[in-house]
Amino acid sequence: MKKFAKSVISTAVLAGVAATAFVPVQAADKTLLKTPIAFGSHLPALGTPIVWVSEQLNLVSDGTIRMKIYEPGKLVAPPEILDAVSSGKVNSGYATAGYWQGKMPAAGFFSAVPFGPEAGEYMAWMYYGNGLKLYQEMYDTNGYNVKVIPCAIISPETSGWFNKEINTPEDLKGLNMRFFGLGASVMEKMGVSTSQLPGGEIFGALEKGAIDATEFSQPAIDKLLGFQKIMKYNYFPGWHQQATIFELLVNKDAWGKMSAGQQATVENTCKASMTNSIAEGEAMQFPVMADAKANGVEIRYWNDTMLKAFEEKWGEVVVEKSAEDPFFKKVWDDLNTFRTGYNLWESNAFLPRSR
Repeated sequence: MKKFAKSVISTAVLAGVAATAFVPVQAADKTLLKTPIAFGSHLPALGTPIVWVSEQLNLVSDGTIRMKIYEPGKLVAPPEILDAVSSGKVNSGYATAGYWQGKMPAAGFFSAVPFGPEAGEYMAWMYYGNGLKLYQEMYDTNGYNVKVIPCAIISPETSGWFNKEINTPEDLKGLNMRFFGLGASVMEKMGVSTSQLPGGEIFGALEKGAIDATEFSQPAIDKLLGFQKIMKYNYFPGWHQQATIFELLVNKDAWGKMSAGQQATVENTCKASMTNSIAEGEAMQFPVMADAKANGVEIRYWNDTMLKAFEEKWGEVVVEKSAEDPFFKKVWDDLNTFRTGYNLWESNAFLPRSR
């Protein structure tokens, strides 16, 4: 895993945005996107990007596109967003594809990949490899009536809050832990019982002892949820989520009624949000980490034994899921081929990672 060169992203993405995103929409019917969201709008880099998108859509479209945001559970519960958009109950929704893994095993590839690409490489595969094509294909072949648009991305998350040191795989066995996405399958192979609690329920579950440990997001977000009040050890790196993509889902019938200019405005505003969201997330983590010790938190970096164990178990997950689901294998093979090629660039162009 090479250190991600943050400044490269803004140049690449904004170049595309500048070319098309700010073309005024003319002679088009007004569109209101009613958008339930999976993350509270108060959560930086998780909920704030879609607020930014809603503001920009109104400005860029000269008022022909508006977005009304509904906080989690106010109109649609987060786990129900995909079905609600597909059925037309609402015409759009904001979530992350990892939520739909129970319906589509490959969904995690379009959310976060264990030992996977950092943000620059992830977007390269998404926009200039086959990522976006496969992303839409996943929804189409499973009968979902949605248009999917990547609409935010954040860089690495922390990979666990614990109340004891974890030095060997045996230290994990028997724990009950909140864990997300494909990484949860890895943790289960490590002997951990996992559940995917929504962010707002994690603190209470820790406090009551319903779970022993958790991961959720980046340090600045975890701090808002109060994990440091209960948990002592915060482990890095985020091997399970080196980058996480968030999606805007639009009902296909509603999408088809929008003009080509309106569609381009939505797509390119979301592409601009990819830049904005990662910049926001990158800027706010180190001050929180600097205060960790004062808050009674010890920052730990996984030792080589643990990282090797996680990676070995991830390899087992890939083999098993590829055998069970042909589309999972199709996406994995494509992503793996892209990453093998990309490694020639990454291994030569970036400075070695140092700690």
